[in-house]
Amino acid sequence: MKKENSFEIDFDSYIREGEPDKKEKSIAWSIATGLQQVDGLTPSAYLYETAKRNIEGEISIEEAKKLIDSYYESKTSRTDDDDDKEEADKVSARITELLSEKSFSFTPNQLLSIHERLFKGLFYKVKAGEFRDYNITKKEWVLNGDTVLYANADLINETLKYDFETEKNFDYSNLSKEDAVKHITRFVANMWQIHPFGEGNTRTTAVFTIKYLRSLGFNVNNEPFEKHSWYFRNALVRANYTNMQKGIYMNTEYLEKFFRNILLGENNELKNRYTHIDYDEYIKKFGENEKSSEKKFGDNQKSSEIILELLKENPKLSAKKLSEKIGITSRAVEKQLASLVDKGYIKREGSPKGGHWEILK
Repeated sequence: MKKENSFEIDFDSYIREGEPDKKEKSIAWSIATGLQQVDGLTPSAYLYETAKRNIEGEISIEEAKKLIDSYYESKTSRTDDDDDKEEADKVSARITELLSEKSFSFTPNQLLSIHERLFKGLFYKVKAGEFRDYNITKKEWVLNGDTVLYANADLINETLKYDFETEKNFDYSNLSKEDAVKHITRFVANMWQIHPFGEGNTRTTAVFTIKYLRSLGFNVNNEPFEKHSWYFRNALVRANYTNMQKGIYMNTEYLEKFFRNILLGENNELKNRYTHIDYDEYIKKFGENEKSSEKKFGDNQKSSEIILELLKENPKLSAKKLSEKIGITSRAVEKQLASLVDKGYIKREGSPKGGHWEILK
């Protein structure tokens, strides 16, 4: 498996070696680092060095966490990118620790506990381990800027209890594996749609789901979470979006493909643009063409609007992180950014690495 950055680890090589302890740790680390993509985050070189020491048995996961904490505590100067790296590194180590633990309780309190353990001390506006007390919307590239309708804040606790109780009482005994995957897909989609937390919902949902699947006896394949975590989020969006006026309805097929790869060992193609609400109509008109479809879903007006919205939320986002967030290539994002600069919507302040985007209009 070729990595984009030389400091990253070839987790697959450890998994293929077959040593049980190294394999288990490598699977956990590969999932943990891959899940950071859902928020456009990339772990640091130090994180990968520390992960390798843990996999090799030099240090425990608890020692790895302490080393990462100390690494950021000891920094005398910080760049604009350090906050993102700190979140990615600490959450990666915490996910690895959670996935290495065998204990699991199928309750909303377990979901709360996972969120608290993943994000304690990392969010400024959101308290880890507490349900949100305000309603939210989120503009989605995959929906041309529209939003999923998330649960009302006043009903989060009640809705979670109902969904968990229904799932707990569900009888899987007469289902085929294929039907079980369909049912699990819908349960996970419903749980995510509640969006109980202000931040960190997808990573929390993913960790809870993996532990739940293992409790059901499934051997979870790490590759989809490692390499396609942003597809996972887009698939969750499509599984919970309806717009009857446009003839669009909740569609779990994308999420089912993701879970079939994980649980049934299939090799369904998981490309972000497939999940876009305009993709099917585009293919009907113009046919499947890799380059033309990339242009269509990289250079349209709606993508520019989503980029602007993301930069309003976080002016420090790089082209690479924007590409990870909206599911198109870095080159396509760079073209969008250049166009937005030319049209006077944004301008760059500071250095390429340490600067930020200023929204002009």
